[in-house]
Amino acid sequence: MRILYILWLRQVKRFFRAKSRIVGAVGQPLLFLVALGYGIGSVYARAGQGSYLDFLVPGIMAQTVLFSAMFYGAMIMFDKQFGFLKETLVAPVSRFKIMFGGAVGGATTATLQGLLVFVISLCLGFRPEHWALVPVAIVILGLLAVAIASFSSGIGSFVQDMQGFQAINQFLVFPLYFLSGALYPLQHVPNWLRIVAECNPMSYAVDAMRDVLIGQTHFGLAKDLIVLGVTVVTLVIFGSYRFRHIEV
Repeated sequence: MRILYILWLRQVKRFFRAKSRIVGAVGQPLLFLVALGYGIGSVYARAGQGSYLDFLVPGIMAQTVLFSAMFYGAMIMFDKQFGFLKETLVAPVSRFKIMFGGAVGGATTATLQGLLVFVISLCLGFRPEHWALVPVAIVILGLLAVAIASFSSGIGSFVQDMQGFQAINQFLVFPLYFLSGALYPLQHVPNWLRIVAECNPMSYAVDAMRDVLIGQTHFGLAKDLIVLGVTVVTLVIFGSYRFRHIEV
């Protein structure tokens, strides 16, 4: 446990020392909340769907966690470049602990950024339906963050250059987000888009967040949590497998 704690603490300290990351974590979600929440909100309300800001906030929180947790793979590449990872791998510690400790640290910082978006949304007028379920939403964010950080560590383990990592990142992250129903309801979308969303694990994380925060769900909370749990286990196994074969 001490090894996991040290690697976790390193990622957390890294985040708080990089002030630009904190500012960046706020800027993009704030733009989405203001531009979409108020820009499309009037159209959404006239369609009889209620407050678009309320509908949007869970998706933006999940988006922040997704983008931030994927950044953990870049940290692995930096560690490879500057030799820190080589020194870590020669220690008498299992590679799974090295991968998982860092991934949990990356997931923690991503979850904190998601909570920062929640605080900002409160200032913009968002209110959860049941405050008692906010801790459940935090747990869901944490599970999503662990899954994405583990996946990102697997990607960072076999990609050799930052340009390649960014290309894979862009190729995967934006489809995962925009095809998840984070920005639009899934009830009346075309069948092909609904099928794609049902195959997208990100959809279930967004839906679970929306259920506990505003009481709206498409799949049902039980199904959301089952899919999210399977996703976490699968991606942790993937990240561990790729990290065991890492070359530095």
